[in-house]
Amino acid sequence: MATKKITKKVKLQIPAAKATPAPPLGPALGQAGVNIAEFCQKFNAMTQDQAGEIVGCVIYVYEDRTYDIKVKTPPVAGLILKAAGVEKGSSKPNTSKVGSITKAQVRAIAEKKMVDLNAKNIEGAMKIIEGSARSAGINVID
Repeated sequence: MATKKITKKVKLQIPAAKATPAPPLGPALGQAGVNIAEFCQKFNAMTQDQAGEIVGCVIYVYEDRTYDIKVKTPPVAGLILKAAGVEKGSSKPNTSKVGSITKAQVRAIAEKKMVDLNAKNIEGAMKIIEGSARSAGINVID
């Protein structure tokens, strides 16, 4: 069986289980030639268990206008802010800190994101998460 040729690759971050045809999702999918209503139903069904979080997804559109959806884990920044209990990160992360998270929370985030991170082990993934926390103005405490 011959493989289908990918014509477009669309990357989006959408609230889980809340995809609607409204902008920005509708226009992005319309330009790619994807059936928007069908996509919304599939995406909402796939992300039902992650409701309340923003998840990334990659949509591969083929030349016959069929598509595949690959749902990724939520962004690291969102997980860190949620764990710290703050709305947004610091505008001056080196001088003013907005919150703190524990090593246990960093480990939990690293385990959740391990499939999407470029790390060989959990310790390497934890260093990546700690760096993201520092960039957001959040302290990592023991």
